[in-house]
Amino acid sequence: MNRKTFCLALSAVLCSLCFSAEAQQSGKVWRIGYLSAGSRLGAEAREEAFRQRLRELGYVEGQNITIEYRYAESNRDKLSVLAGELVSLKVDLIVAVTTLAASAAKKTTGTIPIVMRLPGDPVEDGLVASLARPAGNITGVTSIIIQLGGKRLELLKELVPTLSRMAILWRPGGQYVLKRLKEMEAESRSLGIQFRPLEVRLPNEIDEAFRTASKEHANGITTMRDPFIVSQRKRIVDLAIKSRLPSTFDDTEFVEAGGLMSYGANLIELQRRLATFVDKIFKGTKPADLPVEQPIKFEFVVNLKTAKQIGVTIPPNVLARADKVIK
Repeated sequence: MNRKTFCLALSAVLCSLCFSAEAQQSGKVWRIGYLSAGSRLGAEAREEAFRQRLRELGYVEGQNITIEYRYAESNRDKLSVLAGELVSLKVDLIVAVTTLAASAAKKTTGTIPIVMRLPGDPVEDGLVASLARPAGNITGVTSIIIQLGGKRLELLKELVPTLSRMAILWRPGGQYVLKRLKEMEAESRSLGIQFRPLEVRLPNEIDEAFRTASKEHANGITTMRDPFIVSQRKRIVDLAIKSRLPSTFDDTEFVEAGGLMSYGANLIELQRRLATFVDKIFKGTKPADLPVEQPIKFEFVVNLKTAKQIGVTIPPNVLARADKVIK
């Protein structure tokens, strides 16, 4: 390491230490509201990734930050109430994970900064004016995993060349969901795959959906992302294995729970990015001046154990492209 590089590295370390010390000595305790439409059960790793990055940036719970968590447990009607609770607590910033949570937070306050993580297009969802110039009090990251449905079907077709009839579990949620269903149907058709949407609202309806898929001879299954669907991922992947149905998902957590494959952004890394946005806003940057970020890397994950359980032989050339293989 040359002298110049060493000095730059030393300066960066000292600046980080100085900020951490300054934040703790100033006496300011930042209050963060954390709002989600989903369930806290199963979200532990994402929560910890957010807190870990905050610690790296000098924010430690019990010292200079407190975090108020509010989970709607897939009850959309509760979100506005929970967002109102956070506002009444006079939080300095709201972190909203899921589109519904971000929408509820935005409707509740036009002044408190909001940092969002959502799966779709925040412009199309009416949350920001544009990715480059969000405007208003909201910014954050999008995983764009909803838009990658066609790519996931394409990869599953490579894993299972005989794939011809695809079932999709979905939960009604407005015109945007219907629009995505039509887009996925078109994407399926272009791959020579018949498309069968199966509506689910309650856990027992998931079992019924699998029975319908079996009766109609589906030979593949996927889901449309929704807080309820995510909360039921273990039930879904267990039923897929029991039904010997190849499955594809937008999130590695589904594959870790037993799904066959996933393709999408790394949600743990996106959670860490949320903390970086929080840090910038606490240091004085306005949300309107922070462009919404999109992922630049996507992960293809395959579960070999599940493949063996359901009798699927994954082609070597496809396996070689996987970023992660669960054995």
